[in-house]
Amino acid sequence: MKQSPFPLKPFAMLVVFALAAPLASHAGSENRPNIVFLMTDDQRWDTLGCYGRTDVITPNIDKLATQGVIFDNAYYAVAICMPSRATIFTGRYFSDHQSGFTYPYNRTLSVAEFSDSYPARLRASGYRTGFVGKFGIRLENWSNTAREHFDFFVVGGTRWPEDDPGLNHIYRRDRPREERTLKKGDAMIRFLETQPEGQPFCLSISFDAVKNDRDQDMYAPHVEIFKDKQMWVPENWVEGRNERLPKVLDHCRGTYLHVARTSTPELYQKLARRFATQGYTVDTQVGRLMAKLEEMDVLDNTIVIYTSDNGRFHGSQGLYDKAILYDESMKAPLIVFDGRVDKKSRGRREDAMVSSADVAPTILSLAGEKVPESMRGRDLCGILAGSQDMAQWRDAVLMENLFLQEIHSAGVKKHEDIPGLNSEIIANNRSYRSRGVRTERYKYFIYFEHDPVIEELYDLKADPYEQDNLVNNPEHAELLKKLRKRTDELHADAIR
Repeated sequence: MKQSPFPLKPFAMLVVFALAAPLASHAGSENRPNIVFLMTDDQRWDTLGCYGRTDVITPNIDKLATQGVIFDNAYYAVAICMPSRATIFTGRYFSDHQSGFTYPYNRTLSVAEFSDSYPARLRASGYRTGFVGKFGIRLENWSNTAREHFDFFVVGGTRWPEDDPGLNHIYRRDRPREERTLKKGDAMIRFLETQPEGQPFCLSISFDAVKNDRDQDMYAPHVEIFKDKQMWVPENWVEGRNERLPKVLDHCRGTYLHVARTSTPELYQKLARRFATQGYTVDTQVGRLMAKLEEMDVLDNTIVIYTSDNGRFHGSQGLYDKAILYDESMKAPLIVFDGRVDKKSRGRREDAMVSSADVAPTILSLAGEKVPESMRGRDLCGILAGSQDMAQWRDAVLMENLFLQEIHSAGVKKHEDIPGLNSEIIANNRSYRSRGVRTERYKYFIYFEHDPVIEELYDLKADPYEQDNLVNNPEHAELLKKLRKRTDELHADAIR
């Protein structure tokens, strides 16, 4: 394994919210801030320059970070796209909303449930709302429900306003797939160009990048920038198979996909270059956004949030994609910029423990809206404003994985008895469903359907790459008991 040349500080989400400015006192305030929520797909927290990387090119995101608040301990409540997006929309944990890919956690969010999401709440209070990109959740009667809550909507081939000539030109048939990120940026600009004066807006942009790595997904001019670049190799990247992993993860797709896609230096470098290419393309769109907001003279009343839906292993831990509860999957970039904050007060890092479940309640609070009781996440506004009593803040965040590849594959193949298959998987110890907690220093998680259970415990200060499992170390017996209890407490609170 290779030593990292970059002194990267662990953290989970990068959100830039500048919250020191006073919040709107009520929903009818004419001074309510505009909100732009930017989310990428499968972007590791440590693939941005503002987190210490020098082999990537993200100047616009880095600038956003220097003008906002960066959270160094932000984590996904769940690190796979559909349930993660449901959590971000609703402020609820996966065990609560249960809206994911695989039985029995494959519920469809109801119309009533989505009415408590941050965009639905904001539109009901007078905001103009827009969504561009990958929607990615199960939603009852989704097209009609989305039309009820979004004034501007661009998801795949579904778009409105249908008669917008600018929007139709952006999505003309002759534009190549490699311009998919540019098209989303164009739609973002179109939303802003059609914004009525005097009405606050909330625009959510969900890029498909940086997830896919096919030639047709790469914007050719940006490929040239990275084609010969030697990319950083994490210390815990594994060549070949990782025999240290729990054997139950042999049933996880990340294990066999690593062998096929990231298990040699050549395969790793190819993938790392492609993700860096897409990250740069996204960064150019962030630059366009900020320039447009400034041109419109609304930047000083606009909040911009940048994050992703989950991380990506890229061969770290001998895994390929996501979901498993190691930090490469669970840590998130999170940056929050607030144009209302005095420039002299901008640019700071926060080490509070933050969850992706906190995004929705924070957005509503920033807009001066009441946070519904259904949301289990916490409002970050006090932390952003520097007024939070940290003795009253959480000491740990809950993390979950309830996805099983075997169930997902069976569903795709129209298996006749998915509940029966689920029972068989559990009975034969093929389930790697897990939950656990991350504190500022330690991580604990348990594969709770395995018999006997499998547990992992890491001291992230001494072992940031999670290589030394301390579960059987008698010196940590009391800590283990404490974190087991904390996991049970946070899980119970999530589903209360």
